[in-house]
Amino acid sequence: MLTNADVAPSSAQPLAGITIVSCEQAVAAPFASRQLGDLGARIIKVERPSTGDFARGYDSTVRGLSSHFVWINRNKESLALDLKHPEGKKVLRELLSQADVFIQNLAPGALDRLGFNLADLRVAHPRLITVSISGYGSDGPYRTAKAYDALVQAEAGLVSVTGTEEQPAKTGISTADIAAGMYAYSGVLAALFARERTGKGTAVEVSLFDALMEWMGYPFYFTRYGGSRPLRAGTSHAAIAPYGAFTCGDGTQFMLAIQNEREWERFAKIVLRRPELVDDPRFARAATRYTHRGTLESIITSRLTELSGTTCEQLLSEAGVAHSQQRDMTNVINHPQLVERGRLRDVSTPAGPIEMLLPPVTMSGTEPRMDAVPSLGEHTESILRGLGRTETQIAALEAEGAVERQ
Repeated sequence: MLTNADVAPSSAQPLAGITIVSCEQAVAAPFASRQLGDLGARIIKVERPSTGDFARGYDSTVRGLSSHFVWINRNKESLALDLKHPEGKKVLRELLSQADVFIQNLAPGALDRLGFNLADLRVAHPRLITVSISGYGSDGPYRTAKAYDALVQAEAGLVSVTGTEEQPAKTGISTADIAAGMYAYSGVLAALFARERTGKGTAVEVSLFDALMEWMGYPFYFTRYGGSRPLRAGTSHAAIAPYGAFTCGDGTQFMLAIQNEREWERFAKIVLRRPELVDDPRFARAATRYTHRGTLESIITSRLTELSGTTCEQLLSEAGVAHSQQRDMTNVINHPQLVERGRLRDVSTPAGPIEMLLPPVTMSGTEPRMDAVPSLGEHTESILRGLGRTETQIAALEAEGAVERQ
């Protein structure tokens, strides 16, 4: 019998006792399942023998491990299982008969070709929650289209609103994958809550395209009803000024976001030392500041080049103006907000312990779960023994290529 007893460090964790089987790869599904694992669920990650989740090979920057993989695969057990092998299929069916949730983001139609129809699984196991994450959904003309993150960013218009007018850009993170993963995560939580009321599982479906389109709500409605798309403005804003990155004389960059007249007045008087700008008709109101943003930005740039980053920070704070320092990742990894709040914990990996960020949601009385990142097939033997397989049987499955163990 599958049990979560030896996995969750505290029975106070909200998903302790929940078992999730995930045929997952890349980012979207692993990101969703890791959030559930952070809350105490047991996550059995089904991987291909020999190669495993191909995200294991995206890079080798974390002591020889992939930065993508370690990010979204802690708190999991790795089962190396050949789903094309009859015995591999049998093992998965046994796992699903005892699971609460089944997550998959295989290629469209792949699961059906393997003999695992989700509707049939829910008939056989009425409490089972099935979760399918796809590129474009289970129907429609794009149903079978390749759906890597950058491709979906382009199709959903994210690239069209990112970057500058001269050079559009995709985001520097897997935004479509993360969006889909977060909706799958919240969908599972809602489905578990519904099951407590009804006693029945349900089907959850999320596509990268639909998830990202939800995040594209502002430019979608702006364009649909405004008649034109939002301009790409780099770090600036398509309708507000001053808004964006400005550089001090020592190279320090600050993001400014002045959105009301009180802040503008204090900024002009205290930071710019130009009180006459407050009543200048070009800058007196938000709309006219945006109209004359080129002139305004030149004034700001000229003033800030006279200042060091330290002095500028002092003046901006004195003025009470919304601002932040524009940091690159070499600065962010030691951000004082992370360091002072103790937002990093050691997590075991096949390459030794690494520091990882704590989950963003904290719950009183609950310690965050920060268990190991597994190596491929690390838990194959323990999972099979939990299903009642003997050493002789496990060795036979391994000899046949149905499973792989570490």
